[in-house]
Amino acid sequence: MSTRENATIKSAGMLAEGIYEIWFETNEIAKQAIPGQFISVYSNDGSRLLPRPISICEIEGNNLRIVYRVAGKGTEEFSKCKAGDKLDIQGPLGNGYDIDKIFSDIEKKQGKVNKAILFGGGIGVPPMLELGKKLNCEKEIVLGYRNSDIFLKEQFEKIGHLTIATEDGSVGTKGNVLDAVREGNITGDVIFACGPMPMLRAIKGFATENNIPCYISLEEKMACGIGACLACVCKTTQKDAHSQVNNARVCKEGPVFDAKEVEI
Repeated sequence: MSTRENATIKSAGMLAEGIYEIWFETNEIAKQAIPGQFISVYSNDGSRLLPRPISICEIEGNNLRIVYRVAGKGTEEFSKCKAGDKLDIQGPLGNGYDIDKIFSDIEKKQGKVNKAILFGGGIGVPPMLELGKKLNCEKEIVLGYRNSDIFLKEQFEKIGHLTIATEDGSVGTKGNVLDAVREGNITGDVIFACGPMPMLRAIKGFATENNIPCYISLEEKMACGIGACLACVCKTTQKDAHSQVNNARVCKEGPVFDAKEVEI
């Protein structure tokens, strides 16, 4: 169940060009959150009514961390916040990674999960960190960036084997995350991914070709963040039991989906 809090900022700063972080101290939100969920962050400027949905990067006790890209006036405002400031946040929101159920379902069909591949691309990198911390198996982590402005590298290196791809070849493999997988002959028993749609589309194809279960977190523009406005609807392979249409709300039924259940 989500709650709205006027949360205190414990720390804030820049991680890379245009990429910022905030650690919030919360009363209930961090305790309830699981990997893959997000929070809605509200502006202190009354003229900006809609909150900004931002994925949860890390959870530690009562504290949670977000890592985000400055993309407009709202996130620009957040980037100027400092320790001691307060922002209204609501969460946890969305459907995250139910790790126990995912692993149980896979083990019933094909046996024990020994290794997971975690893909993160761009601002889809941060939510993979908390997921990686929670997975009790070997982890191959493959992250894609545009250039050498990479972030969270040291944290990912602590939790698994890290491979990096950059579009310009300045760090790691030149190309995309699947180029890095092929170059490194990376394999796994399950795939988790978050990033831009072209990346997710390619990963879904790779998973299908190799018969690997795949769970993806969709990035969609959101308005309300609670499933009321239908601004973030995606196409699904199954009809919704209530509406009888092939749609799902990314903010409510997602952002995490079994890749087989969505058309991307």
